[in-house]
Amino acid sequence: MAAAALLRRIPAARAPAMVFMAARSISDSTAALTIETSVPFTSHLVDPPSRDVTTTPAELVTFFRDMSLMRRMEIAADSLYKAKLIRGFCHLYDGQEAVAVGMEAAITRSDSIITAYRDHCTYLARGGDLVYAFSELMGREAGCSRGKGGSMHFYKKDANFYGGHGIVGAQVPLGCGLAFAQKYKKEDTATFALYGDGAANQGQLFEALNISALWKLPAILVCENNHYGMGTAEWRAAKSPSYYKRGDYVPGLKVDGMDVLAVKQACKFAKDHAVANGPIVLEMDTYRYHGHSMSDPGSTYRTRDEISGVRQERDPIERVRKLLFTHDLATAAELKDMEKEIRKQVDDAIAKAKESSMPDTSELFTNVYKKGFGVESFGPDRKELRASLP
Repeated sequence: MAAAALLRRIPAARAPAMVFMAARSISDSTAALTIETSVPFTSHLVDPPSRDVTTTPAELVTFFRDMSLMRRMEIAADSLYKAKLIRGFCHLYDGQEAVAVGMEAAITRSDSIITAYRDHCTYLARGGDLVYAFSELMGREAGCSRGKGGSMHFYKKDANFYGGHGIVGAQVPLGCGLAFAQKYKKEDTATFALYGDGAANQGQLFEALNISALWKLPAILVCENNHYGMGTAEWRAAKSPSYYKRGDYVPGLKVDGMDVLAVKQACKFAKDHAVANGPIVLEMDTYRYHGHSMSDPGSTYRTRDEISGVRQERDPIERVRKLLFTHDLATAAELKDMEKEIRKQVDDAIAKAKESSMPDTSELFTNVYKKGFGVESFGPDRKELRASLP
Protein backbone atom coordinates (compact mmCIF):
# COMPACT_ATOMS: atom_id res chain seq x y z
CA MET A 1 0.00 0.00 0.00
CA ALA A 2 1.15 3.54 -0.71
CA ALA A 3 0.57 4.60 2.89
CA ALA A 4 2.78 1.82 4.23
CA ALA A 5 5.45 2.51 1.63
CA LEU A 6 5.46 6.18 2.56
CA LEU A 7 6.00 5.45 6.24
CA ARG A 8 8.86 3.10 5.41
CA ARG A 9 10.71 6.22 4.27
CA ILE A 10 10.53 7.51 7.86
CA PRO A 11 13.39 6.13 10.00
CA ALA A 12 12.42 3.01 11.96
CA ALA A 13 12.38 4.81 15.31
CA ARG A 14 9.57 7.01 14.04
CA ALA A 15 7.56 4.71 11.79
CA PRO A 16 4.44 3.48 13.58
CA ALA A 17 1.81 1.72 11.50
CA MET A 18 -0.04 3.99 9.09
CA VAL A 19 -3.67 4.64 9.97
CA PHE A 20 -6.85 5.66 8.21
CA MET A 21 -9.63 7.79 9.64
CA ALA A 22 -10.99 6.34 12.90
CA ALA A 23 -7.92 4.12 13.47
CA ARG A 24 -5.57 4.34 16.46
CA SER A 25 -3.38 7.42 16.93
CA ILE A 26 0.09 7.46 15.41
CA SER A 27 1.20 10.57 17.32
CA ASP A 28 3.61 8.46 19.41
CA SER A 29 6.38 8.96 16.82
CA THR A 30 9.56 9.99 18.68
CA ALA A 31 11.13 12.27 16.07
CA ALA A 32 9.83 15.79 16.60
CA LEU A 33 9.75 18.51 13.96
CA THR A 34 9.27 22.20 14.71
CA ILE A 35 7.49 24.16 12.00
CA GLU A 36 6.52 27.84 12.03
CA THR A 37 2.94 28.79 11.25
CA SER A 38 2.25 30.51 7.94
CA VAL A 39 1.36 33.84 9.59
CA PRO A 40 1.42 35.14 13.17
CA PHE A 41 -1.59 34.73 15.43
CA THR A 42 -3.50 37.96 16.15
CA SER A 43 -4.84 38.17 19.68
CA HIS A 44 -7.37 40.09 21.77
CA LEU A 45 -6.99 40.37 25.57
CA VAL A 46 -4.59 37.41 25.68
CA ASP A 47 -0.97 36.69 24.80
CA PRO A 48 -0.89 34.58 21.62
CA PRO A 49 0.66 31.11 21.48
CA SER A 50 4.04 30.51 19.88
CA ARG A 51 4.23 30.26 16.10
CA ASP A 52 6.57 27.29 16.47
CA VAL A 53 4.46 24.14 16.30
CA THR A 54 5.76 20.71 17.29
CA THR A 55 4.71 17.87 15.01
CA THR A 56 6.04 14.52 13.76
CA PRO A 57 6.55 12.96 10.33
CA ALA A 58 3.74 10.52 11.01
CA GLU A 59 1.35 13.30 12.02
CA LEU A 60 2.07 15.24 8.82
CA VAL A 61 1.37 12.14 6.73
CA THR A 62 -1.87 11.62 8.65
CA PHE A 63 -2.86 15.27 8.11
CA PHE A 64 -2.32 14.89 4.38
CA ARG A 65 -4.29 11.68 4.19
CA ASP A 66 -7.19 12.80 6.37
CA MET A 67 -7.67 16.11 4.56
CA SER A 68 -7.38 14.39 1.17
CA LEU A 69 -10.04 11.87 2.22
CA MET A 70 -12.34 14.68 3.30
CA ARG A 71 -11.76 16.53 0.03
CA ARG A 72 -12.54 13.43 -2.01
CA MET A 73 -15.67 12.74 0.03
CA GLU A 74 -17.02 16.22 -0.64
CA ILE A 75 -16.24 16.03 -4.35
CA ALA A 76 -18.07 12.70 -4.48
CA ALA A 77 -21.02 14.23 -2.60
CA ASP A 78 -21.19 16.91 -5.29
CA SER A 79 -21.55 14.21 -7.96
CA LEU A 80 -24.12 12.26 -5.94
CA TYR A 81 -26.18 15.40 -5.46
CA LYS A 82 -26.14 16.16 -9.18
CA ALA A 83 -27.20 12.56 -9.82
CA LYS A 84 -30.14 13.15 -7.43
CA LEU A 85 -28.96 10.47 -5.03
CA ILE A 86 -28.57 13.17 -2.36
CA ARG A 87 -31.66 15.32 -1.89
CA GLY A 88 -32.48 18.45 0.03
CA PHE A 89 -29.81 20.76 1.39
CA CYS A 90 -26.13 19.89 1.02
CA HIS A 91 -23.32 22.16 2.24
CA LEU A 92 -19.80 21.11 1.30
CA TYR A 93 -16.61 21.73 3.29
CA ASP A 94 -13.86 21.49 0.65
CA GLY A 95 -11.25 24.15 1.35
CA GLN A 96 -11.93 24.21 5.10
CA GLU A 97 -10.53 20.76 5.96
CA ALA A 98 -7.64 22.13 8.04
CA VAL A 99 -10.07 23.38 10.68
CA ALA A 100 -11.60 19.95 11.32
CA VAL A 101 -8.28 18.07 11.19
CA GLY A 102 -6.20 20.57 13.17
CA MET A 103 -8.84 20.85 15.89
CA GLU A 104 -9.05 17.09 16.30
CA ALA A 105 -5.25 16.85 16.58
CA ALA A 106 -5.27 19.24 19.54
CA ILE A 107 -7.99 17.67 21.68
CA THR A 108 -9.39 14.31 22.79
CA ARG A 109 -12.65 12.51 22.13
CA SER A 110 -13.67 13.45 25.69
CA ASP A 111 -13.93 17.05 24.49
CA SER A 112 -17.17 18.00 22.74
CA ILE A 113 -17.78 19.51 19.32
CA ILE A 114 -21.01 20.98 18.00
CA THR A 115 -21.34 22.71 14.66
CA ALA A 116 -23.72 24.06 12.03
CA TYR A 117 -24.87 22.33 8.84
CA ARG A 118 -21.47 22.11 7.07
CA ASP A 119 -20.70 19.06 9.16
CA HIS A 120 -19.58 16.08 7.04
CA CYS A 121 -15.84 16.51 7.62
CA THR A 122 -16.19 17.25 11.34
CA TYR A 123 -18.00 13.95 11.65
CA LEU A 124 -15.14 12.16 9.89
CA ALA A 125 -12.55 13.91 12.05
CA ARG A 126 -14.35 12.64 15.16
CA GLY A 127 -13.83 9.09 13.92
CA GLY A 128 -16.96 8.79 11.82
CA ASP A 129 -17.37 5.96 9.32
CA LEU A 130 -17.27 6.81 5.61
CA VAL A 131 -20.02 4.31 4.74
CA TYR A 132 -22.27 5.75 7.46
CA ALA A 133 -21.55 9.24 6.13
CA PHE A 134 -22.58 8.46 2.55
CA SER A 135 -25.56 6.44 3.79
CA GLU A 136 -26.77 9.46 5.74
CA LEU A 137 -26.24 11.78 2.79
CA MET A 138 -28.41 9.48 0.65
CA GLY A 139 -31.06 9.06 3.36
CA ARG A 140 -30.30 5.38 3.96
CA GLU A 141 -31.00 3.34 7.07
CA ALA A 142 -27.28 2.70 7.71
CA GLY A 143 -26.61 6.42 8.08
CA CYS A 144 -25.09 7.92 11.21
CA SER A 145 -28.50 9.46 11.98
CA ARG A 146 -30.44 6.48 10.59
CA GLY A 147 -31.03 8.28 7.32
CA LYS A 148 -33.34 10.86 8.89
CA GLY A 149 -30.87 13.72 9.35
CA GLY A 150 -29.33 14.03 5.93
CA SER A 151 -26.45 16.35 5.15
CA MET A 152 -27.16 18.87 7.88
CA HIS A 153 -27.61 16.52 10.84
CA PHE A 154 -24.66 14.19 11.24
CA TYR A 155 -24.19 12.96 14.80
CA LYS A 156 -21.81 10.73 16.78
CA LYS A 157 -22.57 10.74 20.48
CA ASP A 158 -19.90 8.18 21.42
CA ALA A 159 -17.29 10.66 20.20
CA ASN A 160 -19.06 13.67 21.77
CA PHE A 161 -20.00 15.08 18.38
CA TYR A 162 -23.41 16.69 18.81
CA GLY A 163 -24.19 17.64 15.20
CA GLY A 164 -25.03 19.11 12.66
CA HIS A 165 -27.65 21.96 13.21
CA GLY A 166 -29.74 23.67 10.56
CA ILE A 167 -30.90 26.77 12.44
CA VAL A 168 -28.29 29.50 12.02
CA GLY A 169 -26.38 30.05 15.26
CA ALA A 170 -28.64 27.80 17.35
CA GLN A 171 -25.82 25.36 18.10
CA VAL A 172 -23.82 27.95 20.04
CA PRO A 173 -26.09 28.11 23.13
CA LEU A 174 -26.27 24.30 23.03
CA GLY A 175 -22.49 24.18 22.97
CA CYS A 176 -22.30 26.46 25.98
CA GLY A 177 -24.75 24.10 27.70
CA LEU A 178 -22.39 21.21 27.00
CA ALA A 179 -19.60 23.28 28.55
CA PHE A 180 -21.79 23.90 31.60
CA ALA A 181 -22.22 20.13 32.00
CA GLN A 182 -18.46 19.63 31.75
CA LYS A 183 -17.83 22.17 34.49
CA TYR A 184 -20.66 20.84 36.64
CA LYS A 185 -19.15 17.36 36.46
CA LYS A 186 -15.67 18.76 37.20
CA GLU A 187 -14.23 17.36 33.98
CA ASP A 188 -11.04 18.83 32.55
CA THR A 189 -12.61 19.00 29.11
CA ALA A 190 -13.94 21.73 26.84
CA THR A 191 -16.57 22.25 24.15
CA PHE A 192 -15.86 23.71 20.72
CA ALA A 193 -18.97 25.41 19.33
CA LEU A 194 -18.48 26.16 15.63
CA TYR A 195 -20.41 28.71 13.58
CA GLY A 196 -19.86 30.71 10.40
CA ASP A 197 -19.33 34.41 9.83
CA GLY A 198 -22.94 34.52 8.62
CA ALA A 199 -24.10 33.52 12.11
CA ALA A 200 -21.71 35.84 13.93
CA ASN A 201 -24.32 38.61 14.29
CA GLN A 202 -26.90 36.36 15.96
CA GLY A 203 -28.12 37.68 19.32
CA GLN A 204 -28.21 34.23 20.88
CA LEU A 205 -24.46 33.93 20.36
CA PHE A 206 -23.78 36.96 22.57
CA GLU A 207 -26.29 35.86 25.20
CA ALA A 208 -24.62 32.46 25.44
CA LEU A 209 -21.17 34.01 25.54
CA ASN A 210 -22.21 36.35 28.34
CA ILE A 211 -23.44 33.58 30.63
CA SER A 212 -20.38 31.48 29.75
CA ALA A 213 -18.11 34.32 30.79
CA LEU A 214 -20.04 34.91 34.02
CA TRP A 215 -19.76 31.25 34.98
CA LYS A 216 -16.29 30.72 33.45
CA LEU A 217 -17.47 27.80 31.36
CA PRO A 218 -14.94 25.84 29.25
CA ALA A 219 -16.57 27.02 26.01
CA ILE A 220 -14.57 27.79 22.88
CA LEU A 221 -16.55 29.66 20.26
CA VAL A 222 -15.03 28.99 16.83
CA CYS A 223 -16.01 31.30 14.00
CA GLU A 224 -15.20 29.55 10.71
CA ASN A 225 -14.88 32.73 8.69
CA ASN A 226 -15.01 31.70 5.04
CA HIS A 227 -15.80 35.35 4.21
CA TYR A 228 -19.26 34.80 2.72
CA GLY A 229 -22.48 34.27 4.66
CA MET A 230 -24.43 32.54 1.89
CA GLY A 231 -23.81 35.07 -0.90
CA THR A 232 -23.10 38.10 1.29
CA ALA A 233 -19.51 39.20 1.78
CA GLU A 234 -18.50 39.73 5.41
CA TRP A 235 -17.87 43.45 4.94
CA ARG A 236 -21.47 43.92 3.77
CA ALA A 237 -22.95 42.14 6.79
CA ALA A 238 -20.68 43.08 9.70
CA LYS A 239 -19.66 46.55 10.83
CA SER A 240 -16.70 44.89 12.54
CA PRO A 241 -15.56 41.73 10.74
CA SER A 242 -12.80 41.14 13.32
CA TYR A 243 -14.77 38.26 14.77
CA TYR A 244 -12.09 37.26 17.27
CA LYS A 245 -12.68 40.61 19.01
CA ARG A 246 -16.46 40.24 19.06
CA GLY A 247 -16.41 38.78 22.57
CA ASP A 248 -15.44 42.25 23.90
CA TYR A 249 -14.61 41.17 27.47
CA VAL A 250 -13.81 37.61 26.29
CA PRO A 251 -10.30 36.91 24.90
CA GLY A 252 -9.95 36.03 21.24
CA LEU A 253 -7.46 34.75 18.70
CA LYS A 254 -7.35 35.03 14.91
CA VAL A 255 -5.92 31.94 13.21
CA ASP A 256 -4.97 31.02 9.65
CA GLY A 257 -7.65 28.39 9.18
CA MET A 258 -5.94 27.08 6.03
CA ASP A 259 -2.84 26.07 8.03
CA VAL A 260 -3.53 22.78 9.85
CA LEU A 261 -0.57 23.27 12.21
CA ALA A 262 -1.76 26.77 13.17
CA VAL A 263 -5.24 25.37 13.89
CA LYS A 264 -3.74 22.61 16.03
CA GLN A 265 -1.66 25.11 18.02
CA ALA A 266 -4.57 27.52 18.48
CA CYS A 267 -7.02 24.82 19.60
CA LYS A 268 -4.60 23.38 22.14
CA PHE A 269 -4.03 26.89 23.47
CA ALA A 270 -7.77 27.60 23.55
CA LYS A 271 -8.62 24.40 25.40
CA ASP A 272 -5.98 25.05 28.08
CA HIS A 273 -7.27 28.60 28.47
CA ALA A 274 -10.95 27.64 28.59
CA VAL A 275 -10.53 24.88 31.17
CA ALA A 276 -8.55 27.21 33.45
CA ASN A 277 -10.19 30.59 32.81
CA GLY A 278 -13.44 30.34 30.89
CA PRO A 279 -14.49 31.08 27.31
CA ILE A 280 -12.37 32.22 24.38
CA VAL A 281 -13.24 33.08 20.79
CA LEU A 282 -11.27 31.65 17.85
CA GLU A 283 -11.65 33.12 14.37
CA MET A 284 -10.53 30.68 11.70
CA ASP A 285 -9.64 32.59 8.52
CA THR A 286 -10.67 29.97 5.95
CA TYR A 287 -12.36 29.60 2.56
CA ARG A 288 -14.91 27.33 0.90
CA TYR A 289 -14.42 26.36 -2.74
CA HIS A 290 -18.03 25.37 -3.40
CA GLY A 291 -20.95 27.74 -3.08
CA HIS A 292 -22.85 28.09 0.17
CA SER A 293 -24.85 24.98 -0.72
CA MET A 294 -25.31 22.86 -3.81
CA SER A 295 -28.02 25.26 -5.01
CA ASP A 296 -25.46 28.09 -5.08
CA PRO A 297 -22.98 28.16 -8.00
CA GLY A 298 -20.67 30.24 -5.80
CA SER A 299 -19.52 32.47 -8.62
CA THR A 300 -22.12 35.26 -8.76
CA TYR A 301 -20.78 37.17 -5.73
CA ARG A 302 -17.08 36.36 -6.13
CA THR A 303 -14.82 35.88 -9.13
CA ARG A 304 -13.40 32.60 -10.37
CA ASP A 305 -9.98 34.25 -10.18
CA GLU A 306 -10.51 34.77 -6.44
CA ILE A 307 -11.32 31.11 -5.91
CA SER A 308 -8.40 29.85 -8.01
CA GLY A 309 -6.08 32.32 -6.27
CA VAL A 310 -6.91 30.87 -2.86
CA ARG A 311 -6.43 27.34 -4.22
CA GLN A 312 -2.98 28.22 -5.53
CA GLU A 313 -1.73 30.18 -2.54
CA ARG A 314 -3.46 28.81 0.57
CA ASP A 315 -4.87 25.34 -0.08
CA PRO A 316 -4.46 23.36 3.18
CA ILE A 317 -3.67 20.04 1.48
CA GLU A 318 -1.07 21.54 -0.83
CA ARG A 319 0.63 23.23 2.12
CA VAL A 320 1.11 19.86 3.84
CA ARG A 321 2.23 18.29 0.57
CA LYS A 322 4.98 20.92 0.35
CA LEU A 323 6.03 20.24 3.96
CA LEU A 324 6.33 16.52 3.20
CA PHE A 325 8.53 17.33 0.20
CA THR A 326 10.59 19.93 2.07
CA HIS A 327 11.43 17.51 4.89
CA ASP A 328 11.97 14.62 2.46
CA LEU A 329 9.16 12.55 3.97
CA ALA A 330 7.44 11.58 0.73
CA THR A 331 7.81 11.66 -3.03
CA ALA A 332 5.23 12.96 -5.47
CA ALA A 333 4.63 9.42 -6.71
CA GLU A 334 3.97 8.12 -3.18
CA LEU A 335 1.42 10.81 -2.47
CA LYS A 336 -0.26 10.18 -5.81
CA ASP A 337 -0.54 6.49 -4.91
CA MET A 338 -2.09 7.46 -1.58
CA GLU A 339 -4.62 9.66 -3.36
CA LYS A 340 -5.54 6.73 -5.64
CA GLU A 341 -6.15 4.57 -2.58
CA ILE A 342 -8.35 7.30 -1.12
CA ARG A 343 -10.38 7.51 -4.33
CA LYS A 344 -10.95 3.75 -4.20
CA GLN A 345 -11.89 3.91 -0.51
CA VAL A 346 -14.50 6.58 -1.25
CA ASP A 347 -15.87 4.67 -4.26
CA ASP A 348 -16.15 1.48 -2.19
CA ALA A 349 -17.93 3.35 0.62
CA ILE A 350 -20.46 4.80 -1.83
CA ALA A 351 -21.15 1.34 -3.27
CA LYS A 352 -21.77 -0.08 0.21
CA ALA A 353 -23.97 2.88 1.17
CA LYS A 354 -26.13 2.31 -1.91
CA GLU A 355 -26.80 -1.23 -0.69
CA SER A 356 -28.44 0.12 2.46
CA SER A 357 -32.22 0.31 2.35
CA MET A 358 -34.34 3.38 2.89
CA PRO A 359 -35.77 3.76 6.43
CA ASP A 360 -39.10 2.04 7.01
CA THR A 361 -42.09 4.38 7.06
CA SER A 362 -42.60 3.52 10.74
CA GLU A 363 -39.38 5.40 11.45
CA LEU A 364 -41.18 8.64 10.63
CA PHE A 365 -42.55 8.82 14.17
CA THR A 366 -39.58 7.47 16.13
CA ASN A 367 -37.18 9.75 18.02
CA VAL A 368 -39.63 12.65 17.82
CA TYR A 369 -40.71 12.60 21.46
CA LYS A 370 -39.21 10.69 24.36
CA LYS A 371 -41.61 7.98 25.50
CA GLY A 372 -43.20 8.41 28.91
CA PHE A 373 -43.16 12.21 28.82
CA GLY A 374 -46.90 12.52 28.31
CA VAL A 375 -46.75 13.19 24.58
CA GLU A 376 -47.93 10.76 21.93
CA SER A 377 -47.57 10.91 18.15
CA PHE A 378 -50.48 10.11 15.85
CA GLY A 379 -50.98 9.12 12.25
CA PRO A 380 -51.80 11.58 9.48
CA ASP A 381 -55.57 11.42 10.03
CA ARG A 382 -55.09 12.28 13.73
CA LYS A 383 -58.47 10.69 14.62
CA GLU A 384 -57.34 9.82 18.13
CA LEU A 385 -56.27 13.38 18.75
CA ARG A 386 -59.55 14.86 17.47
CA ALA A 387 -61.55 12.43 19.58
CA SER A 388 -59.77 13.59 22.72
CA LEU A 389 -60.53 17.27 22.11
CA PRO A 390 -63.57 18.88 23.83
